[in-house]
Amino acid sequence: MKDIEKILDPVKKYTTVRESLNKVGCGMCLAKWTQVTIHLHLGRNHSCHHPDTHPIPIAEVKKDPSALHNTLFKKQKRKEMLEGKRPSECGYCWNVEDNSNEFSDRTFKSSEPWSAPHYDEIVNSPWDKNIYPKYVEVAFANTCNLKCSYCGPSFSSAWVQEAEQFGAYPTTDNFNDIKWMQEQGRMPFKQKDYNPYVEAFWKWWPDLYQNLQTFRITGGEPLLAKDTWKVLDYIIETNTPNEKLNLSINSNLSVPDNLIDKLIEKVNRITLPTNLIGSSESKVNEFVLFTSVDGWGKQAEYGRSGLEFNKFWDNLNKILTKCPKLTISIMSTYNALSVPTYHKLIDEVHNMKIQYYSKSRAWGSALGLDASYLRHPLHQAVQVLPQEFSTHIKGHADQVKDLMNAEMKKHNHTWPSPWTYSDMEHTKLSRIYDWMIAPQDEVLLNKSRANFYRFFNAHDERRGTDFIKTFPEYEDFFNHCKELSINGKYN
Repeated sequence: MKDIEKILDPVKKYTTVRESLNKVGCGMCLAKWTQVTIHLHLGRNHSCHHPDTHPIPIAEVKKDPSALHNTLFKKQKRKEMLEGKRPSECGYCWNVEDNSNEFSDRTFKSSEPWSAPHYDEIVNSPWDKNIYPKYVEVAFANTCNLKCSYCGPSFSSAWVQEAEQFGAYPTTDNFNDIKWMQEQGRMPFKQKDYNPYVEAFWKWWPDLYQNLQTFRITGGEPLLAKDTWKVLDYIIETNTPNEKLNLSINSNLSVPDNLIDKLIEKVNRITLPTNLIGSSESKVNEFVLFTSVDGWGKQAEYGRSGLEFNKFWDNLNKILTKCPKLTISIMSTYNALSVPTYHKLIDEVHNMKIQYYSKSRAWGSALGLDASYLRHPLHQAVQVLPQEFSTHIKGHADQVKDLMNAEMKKHNHTWPSPWTYSDMEHTKLSRIYDWMIAPQDEVLLNKSRANFYRFFNAHDERRGTDFIKTFPEYEDFFNHCKELSINGKYN
């Protein structure tokens, strides 16, 4: 599949990739080899964000730092794929493939330039071979200033403080129970403490860096982690830059102004050529900033405690204005709280796409909207809502398609242009709708709805918020969830 990028028709491209994967087996996915997210603060990893993380044995890392990716557990999953099996941990993709005609993420990820060219090498190598991943996400610490409603102590120090003060939420699964996390070995290292996984990372980093195509720093809030700045300084100062590298950082863009300014300075030192800042050339191929918001205004703030929406939007504009060679991708974890105001987010992102493309980015799109649906916790997934809300989700997918078609017609284009939405952005919203209308177990659904009330009622008590005032559209639904919560059947 080395020449897959030459296929311009997206449907033909993804069909070709899926057919190549299925020649190996119905569960084959190149991301199990080429991609990894390493939670150094937890000592855990997973190949992509869909499977649960698994522990990285200290003994394996001490023997070889590359075990931060090449754990024996993961090698066993690779073996299953090569033998034509579907690893159970990858159920997200099987769910998409079995319930719709849409392409799943195993096809999308295997189509990426950091995966597709390595197809022959992977399918012809022993299952237990140690390899350098091409796409690496790293979280150095859980330090974070926000408490997103679906997040938890593993990824937010602010959540740790709340969980230690109030304990678990009164849902049937004891959401964010510190005691359970301690028993399961999922409590994060504190940033100030010695971490053997971070030590192993820096031993591996010089060799890893030269083999990378994409490197992404996540968190926590990476701008609050000291190792993030260490990585950026390494890239600025190294005598052997990796010019093919696509570099990315996640940020909630809700940090103090001095850190936003520091980020802008580092980004420009890495990306801008000589005549602008005095450096020899761009140190990387591309720099992408990933940020997150799941709705608009006060409803977005409710779901992400600590977010100041107007400040977030101002910082978004500030960075796009001052970093001419930076792309921003808005990661939307589409969940039950997203539905009422998502149309506003779609419109404003589209306006921003046009604004920044027309001003300074004739080389490509400045902004993307990447929507993926929340699966856990179940009480906040869109499936918890009554089916009539599915029309809103379909409306959001149609809205993106309509905006895309209107711009194509306006500019007489047969394919989406950088200043409008893409087929991928439309497809991701469309498959959220497909997932929303998929059949559900009634007992589990009612239990999730009972937990919806229990969680957000406690959320209001702990954080001084008001769910009904913020989401008047859900008043009847919330009261129904309240009734279910006192029904012993769903306790």
